Amino acid sequence: MSAPLGRRVAAEAVGSAALVAVVVGSGIQATELSQDVGVQLLANSTSTVFGLAVLILLLGPVSGAHFNPVVTLAVWFTGRRNADGLSLREVAAYVPAQIAGAVAGAVLADAMFSEPLVKWSTHDRFAGHLWLGEAVATAGLVLLIFGLNRTGHERFAPAAVASFIGAAYWFTSSTSFANPAVTIGRMFTDTFAGIAPTSVAPFIAAQLVGAAVGLSLVALLFGPAAPAETEVVMPQGDTELAASPR
Repeated sequence: MSAPLGRRVAAEAVGSAALVAVVVGSGIQATELSQDVGVQLLANSTSTVFGLAVLILLLGPVSGAHFNPVVTLAVWFTGRRNADGLSLREVAAYVPAQIAGAVAGAVLADAMFSEPLVKWSTHDRFAGHLWLGEAVATAGLVLLIFGLNRTGHERFAPAAVASFIGAAYWFTSSTSFANPAVTIGRMFTDTFAGIAPTSVAPFIAAQLVGAAVGLSLVALLFGPAAPAETEVVMPQGDTELAASPR
């Protein structure tokens, strides 16, 4: 990574905050404009697709635009034998920044719409089929990110990752959080995009399982990676890519 660690950590925090602000803010706006849940979800997912794509394009060359602890962990795991891979020290800096940014983004969205700045969500999402949806969404996200890298199609990552998240809003039962930091951030807002604190731990566990499945699928479909392939590269430069959703 060419940027100093402090700058990369700041990019991860700002990007995670902006992503959650987009998700939560568009959810609030949608519920104010329509009583139709389908229309609300369409507005929420469309805003997230555009916001995520822009954030990856903007901050990918700085930090890799992970915005997601499971992606950061996957990047570290695949590159742990590579001297140029992400180190545990960098992981320990990225993940807290992503979580803090996600919480700040939820608070910011609430502030913009005159909602209580911090109010625990009462939106219960505690069910086995939702956990399965989270595992599927996260596995697909990891497979997409690393598959693009292994096939030399990194330049399509901003559009492809954002498009997958938008689709997963609709084809997964959980509406595709696929991101522990975003999941934690969303429990601080009692609005359309919120998740009750009691539902957070199983969601994160499902996301971690999904990440492991995604990496296994990468190995199954594309074979073992050569040392030079263990770093996921942004098309704009020589920085890592891993993007999240939501």
